[in-house]
Amino acid sequence: MEHRVAITGLGAISPVGNTAAETWDSLRAGRVGIGPISKFDASGSKVKVAAEVKGFDAREAFGVAEARRSDPFVLYALVAADQAMADSGLDREGAVDHERLGVYVGSGIGGIQTTVANEDVLRGSGPGRVSPFLVPAMIANMASGQVAIRHRCYGPTLPVVTACATSSHAIGEAFRAIRHGYADAILAGGSEAAIMELAVAGFANAKALTRNPDPVTACRPFDRGRDGFVMGEGAAVLVLEELDHALARGAHVYAEVMGYGNTCDAYHMTSPDPEASGISRAIGQAAAEAGLDAAEGLYVNAHGTSTKLNDLSETRGLKAALGEGAARSAKVSSTKSMTGHMLGAAGAIEALACAKALEEGVVPPTMGLTDPDPDCDLDYTPLVAAEFRARWALSTSLGFGGHNAALVLRSFEG
Repeated sequence: MEHRVAITGLGAISPVGNTAAETWDSLRAGRVGIGPISKFDASGSKVKVAAEVKGFDAREAFGVAEARRSDPFVLYALVAADQAMADSGLDREGAVDHERLGVYVGSGIGGIQTTVANEDVLRGSGPGRVSPFLVPAMIANMASGQVAIRHRCYGPTLPVVTACATSSHAIGEAFRAIRHGYADAILAGGSEAAIMELAVAGFANAKALTRNPDPVTACRPFDRGRDGFVMGEGAAVLVLEELDHALARGAHVYAEVMGYGNTCDAYHMTSPDPEASGISRAIGQAAAEAGLDAAEGLYVNAHGTSTKLNDLSETRGLKAALGEGAARSAKVSSTKSMTGHMLGAAGAIEALACAKALEEGVVPPTMGLTDPDPDCDLDYTPLVAAEFRARWALSTSLGFGGHNAALVLRSFEG
């Protein structure tokens, strides 16, 4: 028996808001969360801007001890998970069997800030001064583990690490686990906190990041002048829940998850397949499982990183998978133009945007898009949000290593 899967809770801490509601309001309004790098002295860096979380004090939120022994990526995940649990109502006593409550929260990079800080301690003061919390703070599964501990999630727990496709894969795998009866609800998403000197230098030297110092135009997906992505950070967690379970307890349903695709380009370590065969197959898998009919109204939250190769490949992939006519009739946008690229958290923040777009009938804009690339010729919703009553939403994610993920959501009609 296959079960229907609902989204019943949303949580986020992002460059455009420290709650899911603030984040969505900013995305609707076209607020750009990109600014000068403040996390480290970037005077010697080729890259001057990033999309940082703002106004978050970990010591105030968790206390000094917890803040010191956990990497920021873990703390961000806990913030988003707390919000999602409260929003769903699953934090109430008796709302769920905790042996059937799981956590699929991944990270593309994990605790790199803690790792580098302790390397400095090791070189400066010797091995005896390295923190005993180094390993549990650095390993990429610890966001999932800490969320499970905090919310007594004894069910299936599966952190995913597929670079920038991480949290889309986490949501997709959680969808499958619930669909096939292995859990009643799963906290699914991703977290990232990699705005630090080493990571920025690595991405910059791989020629992945923009060197444009202007926060307004640094990230401009599908624009002729795009030249790389902007690093972002934060976390997003969604509560996925078996639909009958959700309805029986009177939960609010934002949307349904209907389909999931998972493929690999098997082409290059960092570049997408220029023929877009991998992402088009992922979209095709998700669309077929969902029974997606673009004629009923389709919103696409594109991966849209603002890199030359990705945006072009993705445009080709959408046309190949959906058909030229359906791709042109869809409303497309890249919310990375506002949040920057949140790496392992990107897919989850974008799935959140899809759920809210379906619920409210509003497509968030692609900011910075003023001079469209003639080879990227779909309707990318430039600069201003659009009212659009879509029945379907498609979210696409592409990660280093050739990982591709596609999620299809459908509006919930009761």
